Amino acid sequence: MEQKEDQPGGWRGSREGWLAAAREVFIETGFEAVKIQPLAQRLGLSRTSFYWFFENREALLQALLSDWEETNTGAILGASTAYAETLQETALNLIGVFLEDGAFSPGFERAVRGWAHGDAAVATRVQAADAARLAAITALFTRFGVPAHEADVRARNAYLVQIGYISMQMRESFEERLARIPDYVKIYTGAAPNAREMARFEAAHRPQATPR
Repeated sequence: MEQKEDQPGGWRGSREGWLAAAREVFIETGFEAVKIQPLAQRLGLSRTSFYWFFENREALLQALLSDWEETNTGAILGASTAYAETLQETALNLIGVFLEDGAFSPGFERAVRGWAHGDAAVATRVQAADAARLAAITALFTRFGVPAHEADVRARNAYLVQIGYISMQMRESFEERLARIPDYVKIYTGAAPNAREMARFEAAHRPQATPR
């Protein structure tokens, strides 16, 4: 049965499909490689179908930035406000988004920050995102009674360590990262998580074995 033109999976594709393909190319190669014709070939669609969803390439690039804000900044804001009984537990919530199974995309983050080096407008978006993330993490600390100035410093410590991991493309196994996490939490918050909190964290994030 032939698909109708206005269906999301029709011969024009969908906005989400074009954006997902652009995101893949962007992360793999950088923003300069995000071009309409190569994306059309990648999707097996016509170039003209792109214009049903985006006015031009610039509109697609702006959509990528918005997608990055929703994905990565949204992950941090969500973790910072997620339910937690203790400050240590909320710090674990934050750390969890940066793990391999977390909601935060390291490749997306590196690609956007690389783009920002040569584009003042993108740099402004990145600076705004950093400010929003730091504000959310600072609020995480003040919610548990940490004084404002101290909360600001603790937030910077926690956030900049995670961004450093991403910028340096650090590679750690889950076991290596897990072994360090209690001390990271202690440095960030002033106390280590208890055994129950770590057990919940491990259960939520330990990679599942691949069935044979």
